[in-house]
Formats: sequence, C-alpha cells, structure tokens
Amino acid sequence: MIALSLAEIAEVVGGQTHDIPDPSVQVTGPVVRDSREAGPGSLFVAFAGERVDGHDFAAAVIEAGAVAVLGTRPVGVPAIVVDDVQTALGALARHVVRRLGATLVALTGSAGKTSTKDLIAQVLRRKAPTVFTPGSLNNEIGLPLTALSATDETRFLVLEMGARGIGHIRYLTGLTPPKVGLVLNVGSAHIGEFGGREQIAQAKGELVESLPSEAEGGTAILNADDPYVRAMASRTKAKVLLFGESGEGDVRAENVRLTDTGQPSFRLHTPSGASDVTMRLYGEHHVSNALAAAAVAHELGMSADEIAVALSEAGSLSRWRMEVTERPDGVTVVNDAYNANPESMRAALRALAAMGRGRRTWAVLGKMAELGDEALAEHDAVGRLAVRLNVSKLVAVGGREAAWLQLGAYNEGSWGEESVHVSDAQAAVDLLRSELRPGDVVLVKASRSVGLESVAQALLETGAEGEVSAR
Repeated sequence: MIALSLAEIAEVVGGQTHDIPDPSVQVTGPVVRDSREAGPGSLFVAFAGERVDGHDFAAAVIEAGAVAVLGTRPVGVPAIVVDDVQTALGALARHVVRRLGATLVALTGSAGKTSTKDLIAQVLRRKAPTVFTPGSLNNEIGLPLTALSATDETRFLVLEMGARGIGHIRYLTGLTPPKVGLVLNVGSAHIGEFGGREQIAQAKGELVESLPSEAEGGTAILNADDPYVRAMASRTKAKVLLFGESGEGDVRAENVRLTDTGQPSFRLHTPSGASDVTMRLYGEHHVSNALAAAAVAHELGMSADEIAVALSEAGSLSRWRMEVTERPDGVTVVNDAYNANPESMRAALRALAAMGRGRRTWAVLGKMAELGDEALAEHDAVGRLAVRLNVSKLVAVGGREAAWLQLGAYNEGSWGEESVHVSDAQAAVDLLRSELRPGDVVLVKASRSVGLESVAQALLETGAEGEVSAR
C-alpha cells in the first residue's frame, strides 16, 4: 500500500484510535485479513466471522510486525476502531485509488473472468508495473484488499469484479472507479440467483455505466459475439471497443485452429496491426479470453506484435483452472476443478476432445451449482455433449445433479460402459486407479463446492508412485 499514517487512515475511515502512542506512525506494508500474512509495516483488518473472530489475533499480528489493527472494538494493542470493518476497508481503498497514478481496468462476465484477468495482467506488466486480483478474490472484501496492494510504482491496476445480484458491481465500481471496463459474456453462471439472463446482463452492465465519458478517457470493451454484451454499448458514455471472433470486432481472430496438443493458434488483428499467436493455454475458449486481453492492451498503447508475444508466452496463474500435468506413465491429468457452469463445462469438454485425439479420454464431472430451474436441463445437456464429442468415458460424481449428467449421456446413446455414476470423489479415484491406461487424458471438473480437485490430486500422487493399470 502507499504509505499512510495511522492518523490519516483513521480520518479516512471515520474511526477512533486506541492504544496508539504515535498516530504519525505509517503503514508501509500490505493490508491483510489473514493473521498469518501480517508482517512488518502491515495493517491487519479484523473481521468477526461465524467461526473465527479476527480480533482474537490482534496481539499476534502486532508481535509479527503489524502497525495496527482495524476492527470494531479496542483490543489492547494499537487499533483503529470503526462501526463496520467492511465499510471502512472500502473507504480506505477508495482513498488510495484516488491517490494512485495508475490506470484502473475492471472486468466482469459470467465465465472466464479469472483466466482473462490473468492474461491481461501478464500482457500489461510487460509495459509497466501491474497489480491484479489474486485468484478470484473479486467481492466486496477481496477487491479492496487487492486495490490496497498497489504502490506508488503501480501503473496498471487490474480488478476482477463478481456479482451475486443487481447492485453488486455498482458498489464495487464505487470503491474503485475504473477507466477501462471489460465485459466478457452473459451466461448461465448463478442464473438461479439472478432469475434469468436479462437480470445477469443488467448486473454486469453496471460496469460500463460506471465508466467516465469518452472525452474523459473512459473505454468500454465489449464482446461483439455476445448479443447481451454488445447491447451494453447503449448504456455507456465511454468509447466502445469491440472484440470477438466474428468480423465485427475491432480486435478479432482469424484462422483459429488448435494444435495437436489442444492449444489455440490464430492471427490477431487490432486497429494498429496484426500478428500471430500460439498460446500455452489449452482449449479454444481461450481465444475469446485472449482477444479481450488484447483489446485492453491495445487501448493502453501496446502494439499488435507486443501483445502477440505476451499472449503466446502467458501461462495459467490461478490454480485448478485447466492445469495440465502429464504423469511419468503418460497419463495426462487436466485439473479444471475450481468451478463450473454450463459455458465453462462445454469449453472444457471441447478442450478434452482436442487434447485427446488418438487417445482415450475421461471426463470426471460433478455438479454445476446455482442453476435454479435450469439445473436439470443443463446437466442433461452436458452429459449429451460428452457423448457427441466422443469422450471415451464419463464419470459423473455425486448426487442428483451427477445422476442427471449420466442420464443425459445414456439418452444420447451411451448405453454400455461409456458412462457411469459414482457416489463420491473416492469412488471416482478407485475407479480411475483400476482402469486408467498409459496415454489416457483425464478431465476433472465441477463446481467448487464438490471438491473434485481431490480426484486430480490423488491421480497425480498415484502417478508419482507408479501405480497405474497397464491394461
């Protein structure tokens, strides 16, 4: 964080200082909510949760070098006391962002936010110091913490914004007002909470409504291939830049193909030129993510050649998102178990099909959460798609939704041993351990609550031990 005195922080958040001998002492380190991350010069934010109360760790964080605690009550060590910690955290982030000389880029969408954010960050940091959301900490707590990690040297601040309902993104943009806003897509993720795609589009479009006008330097970057997103052009005063695989994008891809290993290659076109890209990431869905990142980079002054080189060298920065690992026996494990929705599930299955040309493929799939009334139809459709893509074997893991996956595959023509429904992750591991052969490709994917990353981890540990069926 930029250096601020405790007195200044107290004034910004409307708090009272307690047990602070010298209010001129500065916070020079990070702002953290995990006591294990506290260190010299840091500020510890004490949230009182259902199971853990951060105030109980006050003495430990001061001993670790933290300058003070931001909390809701005195704790016997230097503290700034406020009525509401989350509100205070947001006020502090808003103050710091206003003082930064950085360009703030915000992005949202139903699918691909984290992967695209990671691409944008890897491209922009070739141009100037860049701070970006770690993982998918994109809510009212994670976003201000990310903003507060910026320093005086930061030139680009890239923030992922999530939403669980109308008004959430409006709140986040109020804390960290962006100059460049990117909307990726409007899909089925959280449709059960929102009630429909129109409501999702309304919520996501709050981002472009927050942007400054074109005369003030604001730019809305919109997906030309998504009609819900493209329609958001009428909701902003900012300049509009379109990206997409169609010919209508200002930033677009031509000659898209997948390599023999399932990695996308294409000709990138921007208003400033064209250049070839071959990505390290897996799956054709990353083409759209790459175009979105390229549009942001173009708007911030990078050439087509610079962007193409950066995209070609970019990797995955966030765990359990199409993590591809080959075991010593030749079995390839694709861990995409961080989360799942219908769009990302279809993309992952298509990536599996591309990676598995000439090899046996396994799709180990579980529940897609928060789909509401669409849940049965969407799980059925994913099961059917696995059959249409000639996935060798579908392993549906879990309860009712997994049964719907397997039923979709059965109704599509998977009548033999091509699909199976198992009760839990351990049953899936046991099945795979007994039936995997060298050279097989295994995709593991479900919503985060299912915890299927344990299956991928078990398979990798099995491979390291050399325990694999040779059948």
